[in-house]
Amino acid sequence: MKIELNNTTIDVNVQYAIRSKLHIYIDDTGFITVKAPNGTSQEQIIHAVQQHSKPILDKLEAITKARQPIPKVKEYEDEGKFLHLGKYYFLHELIETNGLTEDELRINLKKFYFGSCKKVIGERIKTYQAQLKVKPKTIEIDESRTKWGSCSSDKKLTFNYRLAMAPVEVIDYVIVHELCHLLHMNHDRSFWRRVGGIMPNYKEKEAFLARYGQAMTL
Repeated sequence: MKIELNNTTIDVNVQYAIRSKLHIYIDDTGFITVKAPNGTSQEQIIHAVQQHSKPILDKLEAITKARQPIPKVKEYEDEGKFLHLGKYYFLHELIETNGLTEDELRINLKKFYFGSCKKVIGERIKTYQAQLKVKPKTIEIDESRTKWGSCSSDKKLTFNYRLAMAPVEVIDYVIVHELCHLLHMNHDRSFWRRVGGIMPNYKEKEAFLARYGQAMTL
């Protein structure tokens, strides 16, 4: 479920069970879970999350700051360098730069990353779908400041366009991570066993995103 908090869209995993109260949990990766009593309406869940918008956003921001360095200011000029699939390229190697303003370059570069991310994930996800014997309802590319990917309760996968800046093997990890959520919606032991069964060195990919994720930005 996507919920708007102070002009920020967050992804929330909702789990229903026989319980008396609604609880909101945020794990160390920023994964948000709402455990709600059976019969709780979507409106009630949204209201409950919005009531706690400040502590939720504060914790997400703290998680992001704790694991990522401060990025350098990007130079939107012909010789400015930007990451693509784990390697740095001059801006003019990625998009057309002649006669364009900084704002136009920024817009066009973001379009480039969106298109690249969609293409790479569309190609790479097929193998892992077959291995895990799962199939998402839809696959979308969007922009998020806190999530590299998400899986909704109705089996819709979403990936952050900034993944196009990461090495392919790191993109593969995020793909596997989200596909495994089609089988296990939380981060319990069964989930991580499933991830590790497909990608034994997944912790290296997590470490890469934690260390270099803030550099993967516009």
